[in-house]
Amino acid sequence: MSSMAKITRTSQQINGHILPHPCPHLAEFRAKNGSKPFRALQDCLRVKPPGGRASIRRDPKELPRCGACGESACPRLYACITCAAVHCHVPSGPSHAAAHAYLMPPGHEIAVDVDRAELFCCACRDQVYDRDFDAAVVLAQTAASTLTSSDTSAIQQYAPENLRKRRRIDYKPWIPDLREKYLVGKNSSPLNGNVSDLPWGLRGLNNLGNTCFMNSVLQALLHTPPLRNYFLSDRHNRYFCQKKSNADNTSKKTAANNNESGGNKSAARMCLACDMDAAFSAVFSGDRTPYSPAKFLYSWWQYAANLASYEQQDAHEFFISMLDGIHEKVDKDQQKPESQGNGDCCVAHRVFSGILRSDVMCMACGFTSTTYDPCVDISLDLEPNQGGSAKTMSTKSSYSCNGEADCMNSSQNCGVSTLMGCLDRFTRPERLGSDQKFFCQQCQVRQESLKQMSIRKLPLVSCFHIKRFEHSSVRKMSRKVDRYLQFPFSLDMAPYLSSSILRSRFGNRILPFGGNDPDASNELCSEFELFAVITHTGKLDAGHYVTYLRLSNQWYKCDDAWITQVNENIVRAAQGYMMFYVQKMLFYKASEKRGPA
Repeated sequence: MSSMAKITRTSQQINGHILPHPCPHLAEFRAKNGSKPFRALQDCLRVKPPGGRASIRRDPKELPRCGACGESACPRLYACITCAAVHCHVPSGPSHAAAHAYLMPPGHEIAVDVDRAELFCCACRDQVYDRDFDAAVVLAQTAASTLTSSDTSAIQQYAPENLRKRRRIDYKPWIPDLREKYLVGKNSSPLNGNVSDLPWGLRGLNNLGNTCFMNSVLQALLHTPPLRNYFLSDRHNRYFCQKKSNADNTSKKTAANNNESGGNKSAARMCLACDMDAAFSAVFSGDRTPYSPAKFLYSWWQYAANLASYEQQDAHEFFISMLDGIHEKVDKDQQKPESQGNGDCCVAHRVFSGILRSDVMCMACGFTSTTYDPCVDISLDLEPNQGGSAKTMSTKSSYSCNGEADCMNSSQNCGVSTLMGCLDRFTRPERLGSDQKFFCQQCQVRQESLKQMSIRKLPLVSCFHIKRFEHSSVRKMSRKVDRYLQFPFSLDMAPYLSSSILRSRFGNRILPFGGNDPDASNELCSEFELFAVITHTGKLDAGHYVTYLRLSNQWYKCDDAWITQVNENIVRAAQGYMMFYVQKMLFYKASEKRGPA
């Protein structure tokens, strides 16, 4: 036991980066068997194209199946390293692999992914890392790269785009050389503030009068990895932006004098992106005292004049309005047509923008009409057990990505609601009623139809909004839905992609997606990690917003100016209102704490 504790302590910090605790089952397996089982796996690995993903070698006609249930279409199949038994594993459901490890003697906990050649601990239900196994995978990939030039050219001619997409990139920490150390020391000054155990950039926000809705959203955005990297790398310099804006106002001075009412109003409007840049500078300055985002609130009031008051506002409405404000200002500065949904119009849409696919199929002839709608978040309804609407998309202004509202009548079973269940209902086919017949271009008449939604393009950050506020025009009343929702810390969006939905619709066979088809989404980009949860407690007219942040693999509660460390069970039990997931490839679990000077 002492040796295990020693292993855990020595691997806590490497090159200044705090690593997660090693798996005790893997350590026990290595202590008993050494590294030979992992190195022996090199002969059992195959790499189809040079540089592609490694997998377990098997006969091309052989279809791996779970030894317990016989299923082959499970999310993951794992082969036990000790006995080579294959069992399935569902991240948020039953796991025959975990059952196998529990029933068998010690030593059957470690398995390898059949399709990805990644180590997995069935007892911990999580991926594990072993240096010898990783070396075996690298050697297998190196051996595959020594193919003849004819074979290599043939493979590259077959699918060069897919090879480039599936190539893994090793991220290494930046270590400055002598010249870079000199430049950094000469052109920078030490940050003021006390060194704290809290992660870098974690700072409370003062409540300016019923502004907890703004503070909760700002905390989530200030720690959104792509957004944080954008502003901290000076991609939007507020001083340069203000200088450019003043120059533009001076050149339009004559026109503003001729039309004083419109010109002054336009000139007085602030830039929300500049205020976000100022907020990032303040939060990451090292000062731990609570920060007052008064200037940001004032600029937002100027943009959304109809919401300018000290009354409590909806956090989701503020989130959408703020993204619209950043998009409108940046789009006007660039003076180019909007590119909605493509994710290249502004930083807000480069981070949050995705594309939905809507298929409406005629039930008489099978003709399918497909439309695509850009979106920045997905709203999921929490209905009572009677059933009701299960999906809507946020509808934005003309300056932002416009979504299309949809509704689906479904009966919900009793029990605990889950985020995956809401997404399943969101992408489930629904039969439109007789009063919603659509005009079939092939039948040339209105026919009954089936409608199915799917996600064509995933954003870098997926925001899920749980509709907890209901407004009934018939009863002329509003209420809050306090139903509990389970949400995972790790989410695989692959089942909800258009490519997966179409394969399931056409018999789960591989469809000939081209390399440039957005529907052929890369599996490497479908795995997301939860990093922020916004909760709402209280009633409809008297509530409070709080944000839970996941930093350095630890959860923190941001309640306006108060920052406290909490257990993950507190987060799981919270009444989630907005959940923010970032692509796993962008989620850095390395420590974000400030190191010693």
